[in-house]
Amino acid sequence: MGPRLQGRVAIVTGGGHGIGKAYARRLAEEGASVVIAEIDAQAAEKAAADFCTEGFDALAIPTDVADQASAEEMARRTVERYGRIDVLVNNAAIFVTVPMSRAPFDRIDPSEWDRMMAVNLRGAWLACCAVIPQMRRQRYGKIINISSGTALKGSSSRIHYVTSKAGILGFTKSLAHEVGKDNICVNCVAPGSTLSEENPDEGVLKMRAAAAATRALQRVQTPEDLVGAVAFFASSDSDFITGQTLVVDGGSCMH
Repeated sequence: MGPRLQGRVAIVTGGGHGIGKAYARRLAEEGASVVIAEIDAQAAEKAAADFCTEGFDALAIPTDVADQASAEEMARRTVERYGRIDVLVNNAAIFVTVPMSRAPFDRIDPSEWDRMMAVNLRGAWLACCAVIPQMRRQRYGKIINISSGTALKGSSSRIHYVTSKAGILGFTKSLAHEVGKDNICVNCVAPGSTLSEENPDEGVLKMRAAAAATRALQRVQTPEDLVGAVAFFASSDSDFITGQTLVVDGGSCMH
């Protein structure tokens, strides 16, 4: 079998760092032309240059998904370059690269709550609004939203993050209903605690190791554990699957 995404064009928001970069690499390995849509313009350019050096086709587009004009420019430049948009991975979020407070619910600043919702939830909506018109014209599209296992289990801190990721679960199902008639599939991947930090300190390493003890597969999760699920949802292998959430966490949350 050849690459499953040969001739396809995939946008990965937040694709310049960590898990997002791993998603982009896997989609490129599957044959897709990859757009690195990233608020960190320097990281986007470096990721795209690295991919091109390796023989892949990649384009960096500085993008703030929380800004409607920026999301629309992301879609416009992608179509200008490639003529189509086949896959959108809504990965951009406040989590590691843009850090968040891991605080009790009543110690979170309202401005941080609002910014969390603007990026993690509204950003996914704006990115979809930007790319779906092109997908409708093509009568084809794959949207993969990234939630979190914490949205299914809850957490004793960072309620704003968990709430934003819980919103992605409902967003995925509702959007799948709306765009199914256009032959667009909308699915969701919910990662477990993943060692995605590029330079983790001892505290982070201990936190990720502790999460392994809650799993059926008791080891630390890495970005490479997630990329197969995203590639599956991006490919024709999932053409009759929509509105679903796949939890990839080594068996910590079984639902």
